[in-house]
Amino acid sequence: MSGAIPRRPASGGALLVAGTTSDAGKSVVTAGICRWLVRQGVSVAPFKAQNMSNNSVVTADGAEIGRAQVMQAAAARVEPEAAMNPVLLKPGGEDSSQVVVLGRPVADVTALSYRPMKAALLEQVLSCLADLRARFDVVVCEGAGSPTEINLRGDDIANMGLATAAGLPVVVVGDIDRGGVFPALYGTVALMPPADQRLVAGFLVNKFRGDVRLLRPGLDTLAELTGRPTLGVLPWLPGAALDVEDSLGIPTGVSSAGPPRGEDVLRVAVARLPRLSNSTDLDALATEPGVLVRFVTRPEELADADLVVLPGTRATVGDLGWLRETGLAGAVARHAGAGRAVLGVCGGHQMLARTITDHVESQAGTVPGLGLLPADVRFAPDKTLGRPAGTALGEPVRGYEIHHGVVTYGDGAEPFLDGGRVGAVFGTTWHGALENDGFRRAFLAEVARVAGRRFVAAPDTSFAAVREERLDALGDLVAEHADTGALWRLVEDGVPDGLPLLPPGAALSPR
Repeated sequence: MSGAIPRRPASGGALLVAGTTSDAGKSVVTAGICRWLVRQGVSVAPFKAQNMSNNSVVTADGAEIGRAQVMQAAAARVEPEAAMNPVLLKPGGEDSSQVVVLGRPVADVTALSYRPMKAALLEQVLSCLADLRARFDVVVCEGAGSPTEINLRGDDIANMGLATAAGLPVVVVGDIDRGGVFPALYGTVALMPPADQRLVAGFLVNKFRGDVRLLRPGLDTLAELTGRPTLGVLPWLPGAALDVEDSLGIPTGVSSAGPPRGEDVLRVAVARLPRLSNSTDLDALATEPGVLVRFVTRPEELADADLVVLPGTRATVGDLGWLRETGLAGAVARHAGAGRAVLGVCGGHQMLARTITDHVESQAGTVPGLGLLPADVRFAPDKTLGRPAGTALGEPVRGYEIHHGVVTYGDGAEPFLDGGRVGAVFGTTWHGALENDGFRRAFLAEVARVAGRRFVAAPDTSFAAVREERLDALGDLVAEHADTGALWRLVEDGVPDGLPLLPPGAALSPR
């Protein structure tokens, strides 16, 4: 909307992108702002103080951080690093998470036992933010969940606790596709205490479908009521959900990049495990024309599958129990027994083994696996983090690994990456392997051969190019539909003076 060319701030400028809810679009808006800024010649880094996600990646220096920040770093055209996501919470159950600080696991906590840690973690978070601001022109920060979790505000380190400690201007993103965007935006500010309200400088409406002129009266009224402008209405962008953080972003239907190049399609069924991790391993398959990817929860959904995938999980033994309870375990065994392809990745690989001995994650001791690979698993106290490289199916492969479970093979399996293969059952601990174009095509060709499908992988699909196109589309979204001049003024000058306080939060006593 505005063609203002950014100037470098006197010291590293920063902005916090908050959201009315989880999945409002904070991650993609942050990525879009990063891509817009870097196109202007500005050095920019993403930042998320505390991320709760089981989708994570290993950086070049061996640190584990949230995948969304890796995607945002790609949007900013910089190498991801631990400082961009200093605290990562990896849920492993209904009330337990592993705490990862600067890329290394430090504790397993419940929601209540985590709270006493947060004061020290805020110091670490602020140190990382200051470091990034010293090295980059701009740091675009992403909040977590809602910034108005009034039950958690006292020790917040990810939203307004961060903003008030670092003096960050805040833009709140609302998801209009869900409905109720006006009360959500107004209420987000109105329930904040005065110190927080003073930092909220404007709004962004996200995922809009239709004629923006119909929205204008509501935007004008919102500005009158809050004293804050809407800095853009971002239209619905199909395929914008890159590197999702949680289950809200996992597709519920069938994902496909278009019609097949050969005579047949390939159907891929992915078990939607309760504690699914690194679901983004399957993103590359969904970019292949003629490959239909869907997440499944019932055994009958495997009936027409050419490939069944058991993906990663933060609770291998627990999710293996879920597979058995739902009947999916038996369906997977029957699928493999019929000679059709099964791929296990990380936790899914562990499930394919004969036994799993776990005194670390589930404390379950030794339990039987699915027995589809001649291997046994033992969980180690120390987490393995790495970025391995190798060869499989005649193609070079690079990936990353994040696991406690160590898989040991006996006789009877062919090598497959770091794991093994028996017939059409494949297992590997490596995440990201399918992002390697040559290997992905070779693997799909093998699945098609086993299934008797006349499927031909497209020779020109580049997953890296697809991701880059999507990041460019996010940058275009911000450049064309946001008031970039106003965004830059917030980065350069901070929060404008005189923003009004809204009731009832305006009456709250200072904390």
